[in-house]
Amino acid sequence: MSYLYPRLLSGQARRLFAEYGQLSVAQLTKRVATSHDSAVYVATGGDRISEAQLNRLRGLVLGLAADAGFPEPAGRARNAEFDIRLAVLLHSEMGLVPAEAAARDVWAFLALVLLPDVAYWRYPEPPKDRVLGTDLTRHVFGRLWWRAQLVHSSADSDPYGALGILGEAAFDQIYARRAALGGSPHTVKAILRVWNELDLHGLNEREALRDFLKRMLRLAPFVLFDGIEENVLDEELRTVAQESVTALLRVPSLELPSSGISDLASAPVLAHPQPEVRAAGDARREPSSVLSSLEICAGSGAQALGLERAGFEPVLLLDRNPKACATISLNRPLWEVHCGDIGDFDPLQHRRVLGVDLLSGGLPRIKSAAAVRRADDGEAREVLEAALRLVDLLRPKAVLLENLADLASSPDFAADRSWIEAELAQAGYHSNWAVLDAADFGVPQHRKSGFLVALLEPFSSGFRWPEPSGMPAPTVGAVLGASMASCGWPGADAWSERADRLAPALVGGSENRGGADLGPTGSKRAWAAAGVDGNSLADDPPGADFPVDGHPKLTVRQAARIQAIPDDWQLAGGKTAEYRQVGHALAPPVAEAVGRAIAYALKVGERV
Repeated sequence: MSYLYPRLLSGQARRLFAEYGQLSVAQLTKRVATSHDSAVYVATGGDRISEAQLNRLRGLVLGLAADAGFPEPAGRARNAEFDIRLAVLLHSEMGLVPAEAAARDVWAFLALVLLPDVAYWRYPEPPKDRVLGTDLTRHVFGRLWWRAQLVHSSADSDPYGALGILGEAAFDQIYARRAALGGSPHTVKAILRVWNELDLHGLNEREALRDFLKRMLRLAPFVLFDGIEENVLDEELRTVAQESVTALLRVPSLELPSSGISDLASAPVLAHPQPEVRAAGDARREPSSVLSSLEICAGSGAQALGLERAGFEPVLLLDRNPKACATISLNRPLWEVHCGDIGDFDPLQHRRVLGVDLLSGGLPRIKSAAAVRRADDGEAREVLEAALRLVDLLRPKAVLLENLADLASSPDFAADRSWIEAELAQAGYHSNWAVLDAADFGVPQHRKSGFLVALLEPFSSGFRWPEPSGMPAPTVGAVLGASMASCGWPGADAWSERADRLAPALVGGSENRGGADLGPTGSKRAWAAAGVDGNSLADDPPGADFPVDGHPKLTVRQAARIQAIPDDWQLAGGKTAEYRQVGHALAPPVAEAVGRAIAYALKVGERV
């Protein structure tokens, strides 16, 4: 039997989160309830959970918490034991189907209405994702249900035994930080089985797991793990895992030369055993280099997220904006982020950038010399020049730079393109230019960007620009309709029908100009045609008292959806800083498409 649970709407959930941060565990116990005025049910199939069943669930959870010391603070070991036992309890007792468990509002109800005292006892002064469900891989309860879902094996004598193989931080590497792997129970179970067999004597387990997952991630664009039988998959993963162990055991401690940039070419580079490229179930192995990247001008990390999906692991991300750097660290705490100017970046101080496969970045917008005085955009050109110097120094196999569409196609930039191509050709690179529209890759906005992809031989011959998906992108109404209705606005359905069009390109403004609005007059007019007030941004979706025929403003989170940035990708800073990060971003699906084309060229080149 599957059950439907109350869903606490986001507006009220945020208000309770702000209020509960000032209360003690004892005071939160007095706020416990089995219903809330802002809670709703969604008809996804199943029976509504009863009040008696909710009370029973609370009692079972309280029993586990009491064993761990509730309401007194528990130590790390007791917390870890509590989490494992709670994961089993939630998964076995709640009667949730994955579709219901994927609703963050369900978990917000549990953390803020039914079990707020347990939630705030487990995570005193929690960040919002621990209770609001904005990132289910971190939610105090949701993360445990999903972990149990991924490892559960009904055929085993202990169906949840695999929960004890890895701790939370290690499991988070599989699930939260390696979505291409962690979304598949079949793959996760295989990872855990193989990991449990490894002899890691003399190794740092965290580094070994990271390397193992990195090698698997490289295969994700080329291997359908779910299509491989269990015993074959286990054997293949044992080989990959042993490659990691062997590599880590033999890597020496490197001393980089300190005499200057000219010595960099003679510095040693880590040699990694080469993973395979194969079809599902094919045991034949072909050599392939590990795909790594250095991201410059990384911004909010949206481009790096798309490249991660394409099989690239950033060894370092560079940006000068502290809030953008904080955003990346919020979402990928295992990624190394360097906050500073590219002109001051010294590769000698960051040895992991040596030998990267890809140097990528979304550079500041270059202006046409015909349109403005060259001095007006000197800073953007300095960044471009620094990027090309870095390419010449590090000599990655591939380079990916994103900028204005005009840089890649307009006659006004012909001289710039010729100069860039000449600089890269001197270093041995073949340049490819293209303009891609995000709408062709499933993003709900017409947003054209210019791209330069440059590759060394023998990799350049295998590169082809990605083709459009062939499917129409979702409209503004389709993407934002549910969000516009989430705080009770009665006009949401009618608005969704009016907004049956793609969005215009979001405009993020610069660090010195532009605020929390949707851009200049022309952009605002285009947004008005879609039923959106672009003069500023809202803190929350429209409420029940908003005019039925009104033009709502977008929230930052809704703007992020227009960029196809996942809801669980957190943003650091105030509203203006968050929106600028969103507006400047390259939509992850576009970065993924270009990244897959580059990855394919690199794989083909290795076989030449």
